[in-house]
Parts: sequence; structure tokens; C-alpha cells
Amino acid sequence: MVESVEKQWYVLHTYSGYENRVKSNLESRAQSMGMEDFIFRIVVPEQEVRQVKDGKAKESIEKTFPGYVLVEMVMTDQAWYIVRNTPGVTGFVGSHGGGSKPTPLLPDEVELVLRRLGMSARHQELDVEVGETIKIVEGAFADLTGKITEIDKEKMKLKVNIEMFGRETATELDFDQVDKLG
Repeated sequence: MVESVEKQWYVLHTYSGYENRVKSNLESRAQSMGMEDFIFRIVVPEQEVRQVKDGKAKESIEKTFPGYVLVEMVMTDQAWYIVRNTPGVTGFVGSHGGGSKPTPLLPDEVELVLRRLGMSARHQELDVEVGETIKIVEGAFADLTGKITEIDKEKMKLKVNIEMFGRETATELDFDQVDKLG
């Protein structure tokens, strides 16, 4: 069996309604088994849905792909074993059975799904703290610097105050749009 040393995105099939349970089980298994260097982000694709019933607007969260969970991982024998034996996981999409490892999602597919969820497909560890000044390297504010006011590690986003036209303006940026100064 060929082992991939590159982290890629895979789709897990789960029992319907168990998506969030699979996510938390897999996160705790990865941590307790020392697999944080092989199993990274676990995403249950969800979207906010607004419905009007009896003249009242009601917002709810619905699964975009019921019965499926996305996992970013390095496909080693051990990581594969841990993920597929997590309670609630029925298998990988793109695995042909008989011990064959699954096919990862294509980068374009991952980018499309994660962008719709307001996340970035490129995973960048960013070792910064609130109050720290960063340089923006991508997007409309490229080449500007800003001070971090908030960090959302789950969505890999930062809230940053930048100075424009002589006053502070707040903006939200992906981790991969900024670099640490110094």
C-alpha cells in the first residue's frame, strides 16, 4: 500500500444524524492517540437556512451533505485505521473496499465546498496573538499592516484593524492572507 505524506481532504460516510458526533469523536481520538500530525481539520458542512412560517422568520442550521463529514489528513495506515474505526463512521467515499485506501477530493472540489462554508482550503498554522501586528499579503488590503483584534481558529479567520484614510477600519481575513511580522 502506498502511503501519502501529503495532507489531503477525504469524505467520510457516517450514519445520518451522527455527523457532529463523528467530528467530536474523531477530534478526541486524534488527540488521545497522538495523531494531531496526521489528522487535522474535521468539517461538518452546514449552512444557515431562513424559513418563514406563519409570518415569522425562523433560522436554523442544516447539514449541506447529510451523512457526510470532511476530514483533512495524511493517509497513513495508522491514520486510516483510526478514522475508519471511529464510532459512527461507515466508511470513506472513494474506497473500493478490500483494504483499498480512498481517493482524496480534488483541490478544486475542496476549495469550492470550503469557500461556501466561509473557510479556506489552504491550511496555514498561524502563530499570532490578539494585539499583534501582521502584514496582509493577499486580497484587497495586500501590503498593509494591521493589528489583530480577534482570532477564530475553527474558521481560520482573523479580525484585524487596519489604518485607511487616517482612521482605523475593521476587516476579516483568512489565515492564509496574512504573514507574521518580524
